[in-house]
Amino acid sequence: MKHTLFREQQLHCDIRTAWEFFSAPGNLSKITPNDMNFVVRTKFETNEIYEGMLIDYFVSPLFGIKMKWKTEITQVDFRKSFTDYQKEGPYKLWNHHHEFIENEHGVLMKDTVDYELPLGFLGDIAHKLFVKNKLKHIFDYRYKVLEKYFNQ
Repeated sequence: MKHTLFREQQLHCDIRTAWEFFSAPGNLSKITPNDMNFVVRTKFETNEIYEGMLIDYFVSPLFGIKMKWKTEITQVDFRKSFTDYQKEGPYKLWNHHHEFIENEHGVLMKDTVDYELPLGFLGDIAHKLFVKNKLKHIFDYRYKVLEKYFNQ
């Protein structure tokens, strides 16, 4: 079964600052909980994000089990949005759209993640038992870190 996670957060910064932070793959580990053991494996010559960019990670989403994760940047609209899509990893589907909207307070950031677990009904059970809460934990952690980083 497909699921959607939606979050938004007001950032008190300019669009350039928001874009430079979120489009730099190395910053993802800064906003991911330590218990995920998240490591960006790809070395980049530039922080410029581009369509077709492949990014390799290690991540331990459940029970400390280390997994490889590979995403591809499938869409970029400079300083407005980008999308990363899982090519290899723990999900059957992972499509994460990041949107940045300038407003009078700075930048409204929106995350929309469409995802699906493998293993059919077993994946659905796992979602109900712990995956949904794990994703909530990850995005709640991200919210708190971003509040400190951009809004204090």
